[in-house]
Amino acid sequence: MVAALLATVALAFLTVLAVRMGRESMRDDARAADVILVMGAAEYRGHPSPVLKRRLDHAVELYRQHLAPYVMTTGGAGGDPVFTEGGVSRSYLIDRGVPAESVIVEDVGGSTAHSLASAAEIFRSMGLKSCIVVSDGYHVYRVKRILQQQGFTVYTSPRELAPSESESVSAFRRALLLFRQAVAYSMWRMGLRF
Repeated sequence: MVAALLATVALAFLTVLAVRMGRESMRDDARAADVILVMGAAEYRGHPSPVLKRRLDHAVELYRQHLAPYVMTTGGAGGDPVFTEGGVSRSYLIDRGVPAESVIVEDVGGSTAHSLASAAEIFRSMGLKSCIVVSDGYHVYRVKRILQQQGFTVYTSPRELAPSESESVSAFRRALLLFRQAVAYSMWRMGLRF
């Protein structure tokens, strides 16, 4: 009986949190900051995946609007023996006109929490206090809260979905992605860093 009650409460909490995340996933509050932080995603043999490419293209737009003097890319190897998400992202940004000296790379993180811990260290060493997070909408709530807990001012600018994605991402799939982020965020709040 007690276990069922606890499970019901946990499910209700996670559902409410996922709804809050869903509301924030569509909000773009980008404004002037010290750095644009692009969360990593898969790369394929030195080329960004379609998701990562759209995140990077969005970061280039923000950079060209002069919202920040730096762009930081994140993400480790993810099983690739040659390339990292952060390194591939750096090359992509430079190829699109972002000066090499304006690109900062975090390329050791194997998860959101690890990448953000590493990024926070780099921010502190460079005296950076604010950032614009670029990621998928379902991801920005968790990233924002983790960085805020580290003492940074955080704005979010989720990348837009491509028309083909908008059609293929069902309401169920979107809810599942948000619920997964709610679970990951809750585990992080409980001290489980992965």
